[in-house]
Parts: sequence; structure tokens; C-alpha cells
Amino acid sequence: MSILMHVCTLVVKILTLPLLVADLLGLGRFYKRVFPALMYRFSFSYNSKMNEKKRELFRELPRFSPRGGPLRLLEVGCGSGANFQHYPNGCRVTCTDPNPHFKSYLQKSMDTNDHLVYENFVVAPGEDLRVVEDNSVDVVVCTLVLCSVKNTPKVIQEAKRVLRPGGAFFFLEHVEADPSTWIYFLQHVFQPFMYYFLDGCDPTRATWKHLEAAGFSDLQLRHFQAPISALVRPHIVGFAVK
Repeated sequence: MSILMHVCTLVVKILTLPLLVADLLGLGRFYKRVFPALMYRFSFSYNSKMNEKKRELFRELPRFSPRGGPLRLLEVGCGSGANFQHYPNGCRVTCTDPNPHFKSYLQKSMDTNDHLVYENFVVAPGEDLRVVEDNSVDVVVCTLVLCSVKNTPKVIQEAKRVLRPGGAFFFLEHVEADPSTWIYFLQHVFQPFMYYFLDGCDPTRATWKHLEAAGFSDLQLRHFQAPISALVRPHIVGFAVK
């Protein structure tokens, strides 16, 4: 299967050469304006299928609230705010995303979820959160983001830096499938298409390895198969304590 996979991947890369040229010429900037609208609509479908998983994950958030104060939460790659409904009452939320065009869709989620206190929206990549102080938040949340960042270990280390001691990094991500499966084959073959049409998404990342190597004091991580498209069906979910 390995030889066939490499041949098919090469064919797909050749087919996507026009997309590479368009990206190099800066034409991808227009797509960044369109992408938030697509993701806003996708979030409704994804949330309906993953609602129970998200509820189960974010049920753990209150345990990291400081005694006598509200939970201070930073969401990296917040997109349109699809997670807000799961955050506890009074939670103080700071949002970051590298794409400024998410802001209007983010505002819709803010208006709907008025049980939260919104501190700030910062246009910044997950690899560079210098606007957030060291040891300043209780929880960092990252869902469906680590598939498209440029440097996964750097994002995780930035999250660890801004967490207070005893704070937690919450994650829900699609990842690379088992190498013995056809999903793994398809992920590698169609990765170039996904990269250009899903704003840098890479379905072939073994993200759990970076989390295991990040040096957290405790890592609660589970693999599962999400009830969605085969290419992004393999998921990991959990939290890591600083």
C-alpha cells in the first residue's frame, strides 16, 4: 500500500500545482475572507454530532477555577465561538485567532452566550501569544486547531507558558489514522487538497505525540472515532495539566 500511496499522493500534488501558484501569488487572501463563513456553517453540523463529547470534556472545566473567583479561559483558534455554549457561567474568556475575518461570526456567538464575560479578541497565531502573560490563565482550550497550525509543539508550549501552575490545556482534535487502515491511505493522498481548501488543514498529524512530549505533569488523552467524514474520523480528546 505504501508504494501506491506515494504514487497517488504525487498525482494529487501535481493536480494541486495551480493552487500552490495561486497561494504564492497571494490569491489565497480572498479565500481567508470566505473561510470563516464556511466554518461557521460547518460548526453547526460538527457540534450536533459531537455535542456529547464536548459536554463530557468541558464538564471538567470548573475543577480548574481558582478558589473564590471565575474561571479565566483562553481559547486559541476560537473561530466562530462554537465552544462557548459549553463554558461555565461567569467564565472570563479571551479569544485568539490568526484570521481577523472570524470576528463578525464570533460576535454572533458572544451575543448568544451571554452567560460568559468576554475580555478580548486578539488576532494572533497560536505560535505567538505574547499578548498573554505567563501563568495568567486557568485553562487554555484548543479544538480543531492543531491540524492547521504551522508549528504544533510551539503552540502547545505557548499554551503551557500562559497557564498558571495547576492549570489545564483542553483539546479535541482530528489526527492521523492507524497506518494499517485505508483511512490513513486516503488522508495522505488527499492531504494537498485539504491543505488548500481547508485553510492549511493537515489530516496526517500525530498530534498526541507532541502532547506526550510536552512535559505536562498529567495527561488525560483518549483516542476515538468521531461520527463524521472518514478523512477526519480519528480524533483525540482530553486535557493536560501544567
